[in-house]
Amino acid sequence: MTNRVLGVYLLRCLAKDRPKSWLRWLPWAEFCYNTSYHSVLRATSFEVVYRRSPLPLLAYRAGLARIDTVDGLLRDRDEALAEIREWLLQAQQLSKKYYDASHRELEFAVGDWVWLRLLHRLA
Repeated sequence: MTNRVLGVYLLRCLAKDRPKSWLRWLPWAEFCYNTSYHSVLRATSFEVVYRRSPLPLLAYRAGLARIDTVDGLLRDRDEALAEIREWLLQAQQLSKKYYDASHRELEFAVGDWVWLRLLHRLA
């Protein structure tokens, strides 16, 4: 499952419009995976291994790094995170649009009979 998550979801999202650069984004994909919540563990992988929460990613202010390469990498990281945040917002808005199109608000009083349909979902 880990390879599928890294390959299909994270790397596809990170290297979406620049497929030849996937190797460059692999450490960030690994970081995202290790710091995301896993329902089986009921924690992040990082918390399980290090017994503490990971430090948050801080936005980089240009010119703070003494080395130009590091400065460029951190600026690229912030640009990529901004793009990903925008893509996630677009996906969220699209999901909300489809949900709202078929959703209807219902209210029930105590004692009302309702029809409950259970769906069998495989995890």
